[in-house]
Amino acid sequence: MALSGLDIYKHLAKTNCRECGFPTCLAFAMALAKKQTSLDKCTHVSDEAKMRLESAALPPIRLIKIGSGEKVVELGNETVMFRHEEKFHHPAAIGFLLEDSLEENKLKEKLEKINKLRFERVGQLIEVNVVAVKQTKDDNNFINKVKLASQSTDLALMLMSGSVNALTKSLEILKDKKPIIYSANKTNFEDFAKLAKEFSCNIVVSAENLEELADLSGKVSSLGAADIILDTGIRPLAKKIADFTQLRRLSLLRNFRPYGYPNIAFIEESDLFRELSVASSLLAKYANILILRNIESWEVLSLLTLRQNIYTDPQKPLQVEPKIYPVGTPDEKSPILVTTNFSLTYYTVLSEVESSKISSYIMAVDTEGMSVLTAWAAEKFTAEVIAKTLEKQNAKDVVKHNQLVIPGYVAAMSGDLEEKSNWKILVGPREAAGITNFLRNLG
Repeated sequence: MALSGLDIYKHLAKTNCRECGFPTCLAFAMALAKKQTSLDKCTHVSDEAKMRLESAALPPIRLIKIGSGEKVVELGNETVMFRHEEKFHHPAAIGFLLEDSLEENKLKEKLEKINKLRFERVGQLIEVNVVAVKQTKDDNNFINKVKLASQSTDLALMLMSGSVNALTKSLEILKDKKPIIYSANKTNFEDFAKLAKEFSCNIVVSAENLEELADLSGKVSSLGAADIILDTGIRPLAKKIADFTQLRRLSLLRNFRPYGYPNIAFIEESDLFRELSVASSLLAKYANILILRNIESWEVLSLLTLRQNIYTDPQKPLQVEPKIYPVGTPDEKSPILVTTNFSLTYYTVLSEVESSKISSYIMAVDTEGMSVLTAWAAEKFTAEVIAKTLEKQNAKDVVKHNQLVIPGYVAAMSGDLEEKSNWKILVGPREAAGITNFLRNLG
C-alpha cells in the first residue's frame, strides 16, 4: 500500500534543514508521498529508515516481465482484491505444456498450431503467451528441443527441468529472451537462484504448502533472484483457489512480501471441457499464468474471451471512436446505418454488414460505451444526439441520399429524428442478425 505523507514523516530526521528544497521535513514527506521528489534529496535520512521507506514503497505484488520483443508479457503489480474497486491491470498469461519426448516434426507442428492461436474480438487482438518445454529425456535432447522451440515461436518460453546443466545451456541459447525456469524447491533452490540471477530470468518457486512457499521465496529472493513466480503444486480446484486467494489477500492487505509475486497453475485434466472449466475458475480467482495440455482453438478462444472480459475496466466499457466507418468500398449512394459506440454492439453490426457484401457506412454515436437500449433509456441515444452527430460528422458530404437506417428497437424516435435532422429515417431490424437480409433487400 502507498505510504501517506505522515507515514513517511515518521521515518525522517525532522531537522527542517531545508537542504532538500522544502521548508520543513513534513512538506518534503508530503511531496515524496505524491512522487514529486525523491528520497535521495534528504541527506539526513538514516540507512535503516531509507531501507524501510524503499521497502514500503515497493508494490505489494512485484511486476515481472516474461518473454521479449513484441511478445513480452507483464504480470503482477495488482492493487485490489476485486475488479470493481479499481480494475485488474495485467492479464494472465496462457500457455501450453510440450514434452521434449515429441519428435521434431511433431513439436514443430504443435508450435505452428500454437502460433496461430490469435483472434480479433471487439477490435482487440487476443492471443496466447507461453510455451513450456518439459524435460523427460536426457539433457542434450532437452537442449535441442528448447533451441527448436526458440526458433519456431516468439512466445515466452518456460524451461521445465531439474538439471542445472540442461538449464544453463538452454539459457545460454535464449540469452535476452527472459524465459522462466521451473522450478526451485527446498533441495535445489540455491542452484536455481544462482541461475536466475546470472541470466536475469524468471524463476518458479514450488512448495507443498503456503508456509514452506513463504520460507522458500524469501530464501530465493535473498540470493538475488528478484523475478519470482509462486507455485503451490497440483491440488484440487477448491484448494488451488483458496491458495491463490490467500496469496493475493496477504500480499495486498498485509503487505506480506514472501507472497508478493505472480503465481502459476498447471491444468492437469485430460477432458477438454473439464480443463476449460478448471482454467476458467482459476482465471477468475487470481491466477497469473495458466499452462494447459490441450491445444484446441475453441477451448482457447473461450478462455481468451473470458480473460479479456475479466481484465477490462468495469467502470469504463469498451468503446470505439464515435465517427463514420466505411465498410467495403462505399460511395455516395451507399446506405448509412447508425448504432452506438459500445464495442460489442459496433462489431456485431460490422460483422453482419460485412456478411451482406453490401458496401455501407456505419455511424457510431458517442453513448459513453452503452448498448442501444441502455443508451436510449439513459437518454444518450436520442433523436437530438443522433442529429448532432450527423452534423458533426458531415454525413451529408458522405452520402447524397439523406437516408439513415436506425435500429428497430428505437423505431419510436423516427419521427422526431426526421424533424430534427431533415433526413429520411428507415427503421432497420431489431436484432443485428437481420441486417444482412435488410441490406440485400433495401434496393
